[in-house]
Amino acid sequence: MKIKNLLPTVARTAGRDDDHPFYSLQRQMNSLFDDFFSGFDVAPRGLAAGFGAFSPSIDVKESDKDFSIRAELPGVEEKDIEVTVTHDGVTIKGEKKEEKEDKGKNYYYMERSYGSFNRTIPLSVETEADKASASFKNGVLNIIVPKAASAKAKGTKVPIKAT
Repeated sequence: MKIKNLLPTVARTAGRDDDHPFYSLQRQMNSLFDDFFSGFDVAPRGLAAGFGAFSPSIDVKESDKDFSIRAELPGVEEKDIEVTVTHDGVTIKGEKKEEKEDKGKNYYYMERSYGSFNRTIPLSVETEADKASASFKNGVLNIIVPKAASAKAKGTKVPIKAT
């Protein structure tokens, strides 16, 4: 028995692309995705991450008094970060710059990478933007945004009557 007979039919007809319907379907799907993403200036999200895109990890915690936002920004310097707080959201913008240089007797290696990021975190209640504070230490940005007095007010419990 020939080993070729053990292979699936698709593999046996590999030389004849036009004869098999799966090859035609694959070409059509590839064309569909190529056409869809050709209108955008960026690659799909999964592909962008592989080509140096940077999006910081962000944790948001809400308490009765305020919002606490923690962003991990490894390799980013404080001077390259901008935080903007509005009554209903927080925007973190920044730029990451990295240079690597290695010299040896018979070689010289240098690599540079640059990228910017912009994350906006919508907040569920109105805040006191003018009282917000931010600190940056060891690549971690911490932002505290107090809630407005109207947002802190607790609701009144309404009794339910059976009829």
